[in-house]
Amino acid sequence: MRTGSEPLTARSPLRMRFWFSVWGLGWAAFGTAAFALTGRTGWAVACGVLLLVVAADLAWVAHRMRQGPHYQPGRDVPPYDPPDIP
Repeated sequence: MRTGSEPLTARSPLRMRFWFSVWGLGWAAFGTAAFALTGRTGWAVACGVLLLVVAADLAWVAHRMRQGPHYQPGRDVPPYDPPDIP
């Protein structure tokens, strides 16, 4: 049910995004090293660029998580105001 206040009360799954970024960072680093060692420069550069993008996303997510519950409400904050039932 939509209440009309969703943009004000929307929540982002930052913890999940954080762990996906950590997972992606590991795979991008592995790919960069593996392709560099096998002599595939183009793929190593592509994985290196991906590594930089994932690292920037991880830094941004960590920044947002450090801002606290104003920007990431806890589990006790409902995602929307309950509708008024007459």
